[in-house]
Amino acid sequence: MFYTALKTIHLLSIIVWIGGMVFAQFFLRPALTQLDAPQRVRLMHDALGRFFNAVLVAATLTLGSGIWMIGRMARQMAQAGVKFNMPLEWIVMSLLGLLMMAIFGHIRFGLYARLSRAVTASDWPAGGAALASIRTWVMVNLGIGVVIVLVTLLGLSL
Repeated sequence: MFYTALKTIHLLSIIVWIGGMVFAQFFLRPALTQLDAPQRVRLMHDALGRFFNAVLVAATLTLGSGIWMIGRMARQMAQAGVKFNMPLEWIVMSLLGLLMMAIFGHIRFGLYARLSRAVTASDWPAGGAALASIRTWVMVNLGIGVVIVLVTLLGLSL
């Protein structure tokens, strides 16, 4: 039962993260092109701030639940006297997940900070440049997230 709860937390956190990236990239950003630069940059700043706070929670829950599930499986196998060999899919998922978290750290604490400074200074060209960088790195993270989902669901026989 506890493992099921951990897996549910893990999956829901991933859905929030990947779903939010899809929403921001393919729905919110294009809809905002009708606004003037100051309105567009301010709105994206506010929306991304809320989203990035949610991703901080989601990434923490994903990491914590993932480590706990792997540890639990390793402990159960050790108690049964069986050597634990982590499946290759889990290794790929873990490494790419850590890469996603590192990229998110760059986005949240580097690029978003640059966007915040631009909004505070009403420097709309700098804000637009920061948003363009954020968009690029979010697309990279979205691609990695999709690869993780495919590897996890289909295995490495892609």
